[in-house]
This record gives sequence, structure tokens and C-alpha cells, in this order.
Amino acid sequence: MAAQYSIQGTTAKGIAASVERGVAEGGLRPGDALPPVRRLADALGVSPGTVATAYKELRQRGLVVTRGRGGTVVAEVPSVASRRPPRVPEGLVDLAGGHPDPAFLPVLRPPAEFPPVQGSHRAAPRLAELEALTRDWFVRDGVPAEHVTFAHGALDCIARLLSTELRPGDAVAVEDPGFHHLLDLVPALGLRIVPVTVDGEGMVPESLRTALRAGARAVVCSPRGQCPTGAFFTRDRRDALVAVVREFPEVLVVEDDHNAEVGGAAAYTLAAGGLERWAQVRTVSKHLGIDLRWAGVACDPVTLARHDGRMLMTSGWVSHLLQRTVAGLFTDPSVAELVAAGEAAYAERRTALIDALGAYRIRAVGASGLHVWVPVRDESAVVNGLRTHGWWVAAGARFRIAAPPAVRITAATLRPEDARRLAADFADVLGDAQATYGG
Repeated sequence: MAAQYSIQGTTAKGIAASVERGVAEGGLRPGDALPPVRRLADALGVSPGTVATAYKELRQRGLVVTRGRGGTVVAEVPSVASRRPPRVPEGLVDLAGGHPDPAFLPVLRPPAEFPPVQGSHRAAPRLAELEALTRDWFVRDGVPAEHVTFAHGALDCIARLLSTELRPGDAVAVEDPGFHHLLDLVPALGLRIVPVTVDGEGMVPESLRTALRAGARAVVCSPRGQCPTGAFFTRDRRDALVAVVREFPEVLVVEDDHNAEVGGAAAYTLAAGGLERWAQVRTVSKHLGIDLRWAGVACDPVTLARHDGRMLMTSGWVSHLLQRTVAGLFTDPSVAELVAAGEAAYAERRTALIDALGAYRIRAVGASGLHVWVPVRDESAVVNGLRTHGWWVAAGARFRIAAPPAVRITAATLRPEDARRLAADFADVLGDAQATYGG
């Protein structure tokens, strides 16, 4: 435990609150060990059971983890201290942020006038026009769209789905490597992560089966544009995964298809596989604008009722002003042309970077989406080495659980001529080991 912070309290709630304050204020940092139960009980003059109850509450809320003989420590991403991306050092080219190229995002034009509303939109939370457009969006790719709803973004939706479906301590099967914000979110909800191996076609069926047999009650995956590897489901892989999930009909399957318009891959989705419990989430942030916090959701009727019931008790609805803005963009032909140009450019840029690295015998993957994933032996050495050459890339540790080390490079804004320069600098950083670093 950090020497500068002293845990206080005489009840389980008080002790837990003291630890939470320490984490929120920085007195307790990720990885810091809490005192053994009996030692803290003696120091506070309470029973060991009181401290044990406090620690249990903290574990369920994702603030601490127990590592067997290693004791109880502050979680790497405690739920009261969100992990924000580091500030990009001045003068570096930012290839770590994961954002689309603004050149392929339309100018946002909210309605010129929006008259005041009498009362609220709780009775009619979805604009009929946008609901129809959303159904068409899903149906285009074979996703059943009898039941659709809206959310404030992919993670907002996934958090609501998991929190209504599961209870603290339940397990969720997630991709490894996978979306770093999801890896932060699951433990913050008091849930356990069960990693599922990812290859070029997405989740590996046998690894998923192992996770489900271990008790995972929900699965979160990406059908294409997988972050960080760019993996996407082929038809055969989709069918194999559907067969696995059908062995566990009570499990909720959530697909995050956030790259639906710019992923550069066909849609072979689990949502089209006739599952009992499922939801597919699509956002517009990657192709219409990162400030458009809107997501469309298609799902089974039970999932719809649970999602909308929870939203009704919290935010109530997604802003109709935002909904009208999204609907206008969906129906603008010039926006469709811009999005298509972006999808083509992203494919060209991913390929250019992978080929440029390949010329130096550096293996990289990124068949769809915005990123390229490069296996390395030492993430810190590569990140810091590229920094000296003027590049800012993301260490893979944020994206993985048991997967091997790598770095993620956002290729969306990297032009082909710059990709060649980056590849040469990457090879320089790897030095004499360049032939085997990616192996």
C-alpha cells in the first residue's frame, strides 16, 4: 500500500469509501497493495469480517482485484479513475488516437429551427424517420430489424445491456486483443473478463467455447474492423461461431459493428445467425463525426425491453435534435459519396502501411477498419523509439490480456508516402532484430 495514504473507517461502507477516495484522489494508484484483512482490522479496531466485506464490495465494483497470495491490489483501471489517453507530445505525428480522417467527415448541420417541446419525449423516444432509416441500415446487411432502438454510443449501449443482463461477479467473454475501452468497462461494472483469442477472422471458435464452458454469460465481439487487429468474420467463421453460441442459448451475444460503413469488409454477422439472445450496435462516429453520440441497436425483444426499460429510468431518450441531425446525414447523397471515399482511402492506407512494413520483413495485420496491429517483442522500446523519429503510436498493453505484445498504429490519417517513411523508421528502431521482431 502507498505509504502516504491511510485507510480509515469503522464500518464496511466507511472502509470501502475511504479506499475509493484514495483511488480517486491518487493516494492509491493502480497496482498498490491494500493491507491484509487481519492487519487492517487490527489497525482500525474492527472485525476481520468487516474488512473482508469492504474488500468484497470494492472487488464487485471493479476498484480492486485479488491475486491469490499476492493479496488485494488496486485495479489497473479502477472504476473511479478512468484511463484517458496520454497527451500527444508536441511535434509528433499522432497515430495512436484511433480517429478517422476529418477530411472524410461531413460538416454537421443540425436543424436550423427546433421548436420547444411540451413535456418530454419519454412516450415517443425515437423519431419515426430515423427509426425507419435505422431498420434499412441493418436489413441491408442481413441483420433482423424487427426490434430496433437507439443509444448514446456503442459503449453506452453495451454498458446498459451488460448491467441489465448480468450481476456483479458474472463473466463476459471478450476479444483478446480487443477494444481497450471495453476492457476498462467490463471490470468497472463489477464483471469478470474471460479472454477469447482473436485471429485474422475474429474470435476463434474453440477459444469462445472454452470461455462459455467456463461460465461466461455474455459475449462482446466485432464482426469487422476489429480493434485493434482489423480482423473480420468470414462466412465460414461466422457459421462456426454461431454453432458454438447455439450450444449456450441463454448467453447474450453483443456485436459492436462500429465500422459498418468504413470497415472495408463484408458483413457476416452473428446477428443474422438466428440466435435467441443477441444485439448488434452500430455507431456513426467513425464515418459521420466523432461528436455524434448516437448508436442504432437491433436486438431480440427481451433485450430491447431491458435496454429501453433501463434508459427510461435514466436519460429517457436520445436527444431528438441529435436524431434529426443524424437522419439528415443519412439521407444526404453527398455524405454517402464522402463516406465511400473515406472507406476506399482507409483501405489504401492500411494496405500501404502493411506493405511498407513487409518490405522490411516486419509482420503486420489490418485487413479492415482504421488500424494496423504490429507484433513486437518490447512495446515500450518500439513506442519510445518511434517517438524519437517523430511518431506517436499506441502500446498494445492497453488492448490485450493474454495476447502477445504489439503496437497499434492508426492508419486512417497516414498517407502512403508517409507510410514508407514510418516503415523505415520502424525498421531502424528494431535494429538487428528486424527480421524476427514480428514473428
